[in-house]
Amino acid sequence: MKLAALPMRCFQGVIPAVIATCDTDGIPNVTYLSQVHYVDGDRIALSCQFFNKTKKNVQANRYASVELYDPQSIDMYRMRVRYDHAETEGALFDVMSRRIDAIASHTGMTGIFKLLSADVYEVLEIEKVEGFLEPLPPDMVLDDPPAYRSELHGLQLVSQRASKATDLDSLLSNVLEALEQAYGFEHSMVLLCDEVAPRLYSVASRGYGEGGVGAEVAIGDGLIGTVARERCLLRVAGVGADLRYGRAIRASVHRAGQGRALTPEIPLPGLVEAQSQLALPLVAGDRLVGVLAVESKKPAAFEEWHEAYLEIIAAQVALAIESIVRRGREAEATEPTLTLEPAPASRASAVPCARVRKFVFYPSDDCMFVDDEYLVRNVPGKILWRLLTAFRANGRTDFTNRELRLDASLGLPAVRDNLESRLVLLRKRLEQKCPDLALVSIGRGQFRLEIGCAFELEERASEAG
Repeated sequence: MKLAALPMRCFQGVIPAVIATCDTDGIPNVTYLSQVHYVDGDRIALSCQFFNKTKKNVQANRYASVELYDPQSIDMYRMRVRYDHAETEGALFDVMSRRIDAIASHTGMTGIFKLLSADVYEVLEIEKVEGFLEPLPPDMVLDDPPAYRSELHGLQLVSQRASKATDLDSLLSNVLEALEQAYGFEHSMVLLCDEVAPRLYSVASRGYGEGGVGAEVAIGDGLIGTVARERCLLRVAGVGADLRYGRAIRASVHRAGQGRALTPEIPLPGLVEAQSQLALPLVAGDRLVGVLAVESKKPAAFEEWHEAYLEIIAAQVALAIESIVRRGREAEATEPTLTLEPAPASRASAVPCARVRKFVFYPSDDCMFVDDEYLVRNVPGKILWRLLTAFRANGRTDFTNRELRLDASLGLPAVRDNLESRLVLLRKRLEQKCPDLALVSIGRGQFRLEIGCAFELEERASEAG
């Protein structure tokens, strides 16, 4: 059997592979592998994170046996391999290292749990192991594998949705909806770059409920943060097994008395029980716009063809985001600045009083709470505080994007301030946590703060905690 004949899902690590080696005296050693990477039709690469018994054995006796498993059919394949060389830099090393780096950052082991080398082996022989499992009972019927969707139709659907979008909110929401309709991706999110700090924040999500919008990821943290830092696609299957392996290594570091070198495990946005993850950078020209991420509870939900199609979609989305932002800026420059006279005092109080909302703003970390519940922070928090205080002062409800850009107190960067995405985030957080307030577009670059309740404002000097 040829190596290329094996199903590529065997290399996803959903079921951990096993390697057997022996030393010059013939004493065997069997251990699990964290990665088996397909190099070409004759070679594989195995991850080496430690100078362990396996590495010592293959340096003395180059022959080994590797067992792979098909996560869908549970077929076992045994390969007879010969150690060729180790790579500690270059494209192969980088590809294998990124997955380990993502798991390491998630479990607080950056710099400790890392790839030392990508060990390349020549595949000499492959056999399918028969009789590995007992036959299924007669009354047990396996579900047929899902039929492939029309990939080109899906690409067409996503492209149509992206091209028809007139604003950032509709663009991202429509694209994620199309991804579910076309490819069955039930859980997806788009995170955009924060131009002020090295992090990403989620502005659109599907399948996560209220927890999907507003989540933040530092550049370099977890799968999403690693994709942003490296600007490359990353697909991980068997996430649960990877995390269990990483946590086991973390526990051994603690037992060895080296716990001070560890950082806290990072809670990242997404499914707690996710088994498959795929993330892609959104890049326009030389600029990182954000990250598109999809995940699934199924262990091997994403394949190579998903990568190819999503890379095309990611490029379209990145360019569409840049185009919408550019058109908005151009329109702002040609339209007159909106100026309104202060409203009469009666207008400021002309809101229903059946419910009184209390907004608390913490300027130390720009965090906003409503009725003692976290609402939003950073630039969106400062924007909301500015709008509410303006309304309280003179009853003003209409605002423009241009005046927000020119407001130095908001701390927006002079170039590429991502104001549109911050307003989208604020609008969605209000819908989720405080539907009595709404930001409604009244024209290009103009919006109205609609208020359906009485409210109190308080500014506290201490941190929100």
